[in-house]
Amino acid sequence: MNNNNNINKPTGPASSTVTRDLRELDVNTGNIYESLVIMSKRANQISNNIKEELHQKLSEFASSNDNLEEIFENREQIEISKYYEKLPKPTLVAVQEFLEDKVYYRNPTKEQ
Repeated sequence: MNNNNNINKPTGPASSTVTRDLRELDVNTGNIYESLVIMSKRANQISNNIKEELHQKLSEFASSNDNLEEIFENREQIEISKYYEKLPKPTLVAVQEFLEDKVYYRNPTKEQ
């Protein structure tokens, strides 16, 4: 398997859930709910990007005449799937990016 993955493998976020101080999350926006919406939208973007990339890589293995033996013997496909399963969850990545001020956001209602 080649390791030329197009996704930027996040290194910062924890691989499991972490208890957060809510006061930490609303520092940038002044509103916890606005912060949660921003992180939620960013997590959806990350999730969609990962999903598209995974489907693109797995589509290389699709064949019109699926043979049961070929499905079970495709180790490279299994390795790709395992790689994506080990990635941090999009929500954890989004929270980490938000806390590190790596997310661009704007609120048009506040701009008026």
